[in-house]
This record gives sequence, structure tokens and C-alpha cells, in this order.
Amino acid sequence: MTSDEIKEQVLAMGQKARAAAHALTKLPTETKNAILHAMADSVLASEAEILEANAKDLASADELGLTDAMKDRLRLDGPRLAAIAQGIREVADLHDPTGEIIREWTRPNGLRIQKKRTPIGVIGIIFESRPNVTSDAAVLCFKTGNATILRGGKEAIHSNRAIAKALQEGGAPAGLPDDSIQLIPFTDRESVQHMAEMDKYLDLIIPRGGAGLIETVVDLARMPVIKHYDGICHAYIDKAADIDMAIDVTINSKVQKPSVCNALETLLLHRDVAVAHGPRIAQALADKGVELRGDADFRAAVGDAVEIKEAAESDWSEEYLDYILAVKVVDDLDAAIAHINHYGSHHTETIVTTDTEAAERFQLECDSATVFWNASTRFSDGGEFGFGAEIGISTDKLHARGPMALEELTSYKYLVFGDGQVRG
Repeated sequence: MTSDEIKEQVLAMGQKARAAAHALTKLPTETKNAILHAMADSVLASEAEILEANAKDLASADELGLTDAMKDRLRLDGPRLAAIAQGIREVADLHDPTGEIIREWTRPNGLRIQKKRTPIGVIGIIFESRPNVTSDAAVLCFKTGNATILRGGKEAIHSNRAIAKALQEGGAPAGLPDDSIQLIPFTDRESVQHMAEMDKYLDLIIPRGGAGLIETVVDLARMPVIKHYDGICHAYIDKAADIDMAIDVTINSKVQKPSVCNALETLLLHRDVAVAHGPRIAQALADKGVELRGDADFRAAVGDAVEIKEAAESDWSEEYLDYILAVKVVDDLDAAIAHINHYGSHHTETIVTTDTEAAERFQLECDSATVFWNASTRFSDGGEFGFGAEIGISTDKLHARGPMALEELTSYKYLVFGDGQVRG
């Protein structure tokens, strides 16, 4: 397609989405939930078509240079499709925040004022790699009355098309307004630019992917952007930690699914812990196939027991998304907090300790969206928080922070009720 043709098609999708957003504001919750269940049924009924499309994407994975961890994020199968369908049903079962009265009060002149949740309008989602995002983003936006324009990466284009088709064809007979969910069917880079520039039709844009994609969108966007920057997540094992718990939390945070944004990337050890338990911690991680990159103090504490590569300065700000972990020894809690606030991405951190005062300080002073005490970073997830499927984890502070779900996809307006008041 020519540049002009791409621009024309993207703008046309924006126009259609704006009309769909108006139609969506009139749908009652019961109708929206029925449509969501119909979408879930359609995903299951389209299994053969979706898996065939996914196989095409996987066949191109090596050519695109995807790592094994990234291939795992791309791969779909029967159980994963069932999980996608179940996720849609869970969103249907969640409370619909649209129309909710946030606050209500009456002024001395008799004016009654309501602050009421409303849809944002039209939301653009630009994402990479994970085809389940097509469903997660679409259904969360739909539940909150927002029209959606989705633009996935080339590595999952066939899967994304098939899932979007299943959602559209399943929802239409149940009352899904036309063009409520649209997927840009091509992956030309220009489509990102045109989305970012059409502030006449898009009210919000959410990029989900690498730093390069996010920075490009931020540079180009004429509308608000909610950013999902790198997941450089930390665990700090305090001197008062239960070491068995600390090892379990560390391994789960790193190994349970290393290719996702809430996986552990840097382990910080109190000096006493490194001296007393460094070899055991290193061995436990090595046994799980984790490559360790440690500072001089950690390498000295472990000795020859486990092979550890020398950490470079760049390792402290690296999101590996793989079986690689940076490890640093710190003198105390203050040093751990300082390291996290300097090198982290404001995503997710955890402390393992039996010291309540240390934990409370850690949670207060770490400038991150989600801060755990004695729990795996892998729980930093909308589903695990009880939100249902999430649209992403915001590392911004406005207007949403942390796992983004239904409430974060709404805005509000003021409704004012009078009986003839005029201002003097």
C-alpha cells in the first residue's frame, strides 16, 4: 500500500470508531455482558482458524529473530485459547463502572452535582508479540463503553487478525455496534504515526511493547498516552528475611514466566545474606537454568560454587525477558531503595523480610506502581488483583498507575441539576 492509502484507511477507521463510541454509550450493562459471552463462544468455535493463523506466525519467528521466551509469548494452543475465552467471561462478570456516581453533593444555592464515570471514547492500543492482548484490550475497552482501534506487531499479525475476526463475528449477532473493535490489518510503521496524529478521533493511546515503540508513540502523539515502559523489577532480600521464603519468592519471580514485564530482573541482597546464603541462592537459581550476572561482592561470596558472569553497569537497567538475572550486594535498606529508584522503571518491586519497619519503609519509599512484601513480583497483574483481564501495567502516575483494568478505562463528567438557579 502507498503512504496515502495507509493514511486514508487509518483515518477512515478513526471516523468509524468515533461513531461506534457514541453507539456504545447507549448499551446497557446486560447487553454488553451478553455480547461478551457471545465473543467468548466465538473464540472457542474459531479454534482451528486461530491456531492455523498462529502457526503461520510461529513459522516466521526465527526469521524475525524472536527468542525462545518471545516465541512462548506468541504461541497459542487449545488451553491458551480456552484461557482467553474464560478471561472474556470473567470481564462480563465484573462490575461495570460506567454510569457509577463517584461523588454527589448539593451546593448552598440548591444545585445538585454528580461526578459520574463515563467512557473515555475511542482508545488506540499499539502492542507487540502477545496475541492475547488483542482480546484483553478489546473486551476491557468494550465493557467500559469505549471503541477500540488495535495495531499489533508483525510477529503476530495472522493471530491478531483471526482473534479480532472471532470477536467481531461473535459479538455482532448479539448486538455489538459496527466498528466497535477494529484491527489495523497491516504492520507498516506509518500506521503508528497516523494513529498517533489523529487526535480528532482518538482520545487516548496506549502503547504496549519495547522502549523504542513507546518512545516513538510519545514523540508523535497528539493525544494523551499511557505508557507501559520496561519492567525492570527488583527483589530485595533483607537481613531479616526468612531465607527459604526468600529463595522461593526469588525463583518464582524470575522463572515462573521470564518473558513478561513483571518477571524479576535484578536481585538485591543485604551483605549479611550474601555472605551467609549467597552460594545457596546462586545454586537454586542455576538449577533452574538462570544465568547470573553479579557484582564483585556477590561473585566473591559465591566463589567457585556457581558460574557467575561479571555484571556490567548496563545490567542494572536491563529488561532481559529471559533466564538471566542481575545480582547486586547492598549494605542496607537505604542502599536497596536508592538502587531501585535510580535504575528501576517504576513497575514492580518486592522485599522479603520479617522486619515490619523495614517492609513499611520499602513500600513507602520505592517509587514504583506496585510494591510487595513477602510475595512474588509475578502477582503484579490485573487478573491476580481481581480486576479480570488487564490492558497493561502503567508506569505513569497520571491518570492510571499499575495494573489497568475497567476503572482505569473510564473518565468522568459532572452532571448538574437545578430548578432555575441563575448566577448573580
